[in-house]
Amino acid sequence: MKVVLLAGGFGTRISEESQFKPKPMIEIGGKPILWHIMKEYAYYGFDEFIICAGYKQYVIKEWFADYFLHNSDITFDFTKGSNDMIIHEQHCEPWKVTVVDTGLNTMTGGRIKRIQKYVGDEPFLMTYGDGVCDVDMNKLVEFHKEHGKIATLTAVMLEQQKGVLDIGGDNAVKSFREKSHTDGAPINAGYMVLNPEIFDYIDGDDTVFEREPLEKLAKEGQLMSYMHKGFWQCMDTKREMDMLEKYLAAGTAPWKKWD
Repeated sequence: MKVVLLAGGFGTRISEESQFKPKPMIEIGGKPILWHIMKEYAYYGFDEFIICAGYKQYVIKEWFADYFLHNSDITFDFTKGSNDMIIHEQHCEPWKVTVVDTGLNTMTGGRIKRIQKYVGDEPFLMTYGDGVCDVDMNKLVEFHKEHGKIATLTAVMLEQQKGVLDIGGDNAVKSFREKSHTDGAPINAGYMVLNPEIFDYIDGDDTVFEREPLEKLAKEGQLMSYMHKGFWQCMDTKREMDMLEKYLAAGTAPWKKWD
């Protein structure tokens, strides 16, 4: 199965970093968060990627163009009046990566529609290029195959961040208690499995995938949720980036299963 990664947005909520590069190329632990997501999938044997690029898409292309060079031991021999390059060892992952310019202002659905020819007529995995998790991809795919619907999304609980109030009709606070993990609501964490019929639900560049396509699928009973109770974290802000950095620095990053 191929893996489609949405990596074309502007990342305005973390503009202190994204003004220089696409948000998925912002580094945590010395590598772009996009690379971390790809490592997650590769750990489970999914190593063919289609990256939907847009904003500063050249940064993604140049990073992968130099990746082999930067991860190899190389001798540059100029003694014969030419530039002979001898590769001694290379430490690159055995990945196949297709980077597609899906447009600067294209919406999420439009980006998916534009890479249809690279996916072909087969199910595929899809997620956003700004969040990591420790979901078992093989179990996710197995769940998708078992229910036979068009789409599966991974759901996680978004915890309540504040104390909980019980307010009466006279605006009096009847009770107050601190938040607990049971106060949360399930949200879409990405990490989807999609059948090729999904392309029929997307009209064009202006289609927001999370609106009409997913809403229609849900109405038709073609959208299933895979409940993930483990770790998931997006990187929308500098604070969240710093938090992911701390996990990596401490050697406790839940999503990092590789050596």
